Amino acid sequence: MPPAPEPLGVEGLTYYHGTRADLKPGDVIQPGSASNYTDRRSPWVYFSATLDAATWGAELARGEGRERIYVVEPTGPFEDDPNLTDKKFPGNPTRSYRSREPLRIIGEHTGWTGHGAEVVQAMKDAIAGLEPIDD
Repeated sequence: MPPAPEPLGVEGLTYYHGTRADLKPGDVIQPGSASNYTDRRSPWVYFSATLDAATWGAELARGEGRERIYVVEPTGPFEDDPNLTDKKFPGNPTRSYRSREPLRIIGEHTGWTGHGAEVVQAMKDAIAGLEPIDD
């Protein structure tokens, strides 16, 4: 019998994706979908192992839908998100990642607390016009 495949990610970590999309368990978030933050499509899908980073993802996401945080499972290899790591936060303390492979929705994380409206607006103002690193 062949050995079981190695699980992706780090055992014991939960991965999150913040968005306004209405998804259900088993759905996938594909790279190439509309970005949460810009008008263009990204070849990456982003996620985090911290609720704070996922909260920002949900709060900053474009659109009119309800802010949501999903528990996700990477389906392929991933790397540190260069938009945060070694640019703003050396060593990846936000535990933010990106992948060219889909994320599978495991469930929705409910009961999270967002930032205040003024704090969210200040962040939106700070990131306006910034383009993500997609290389």
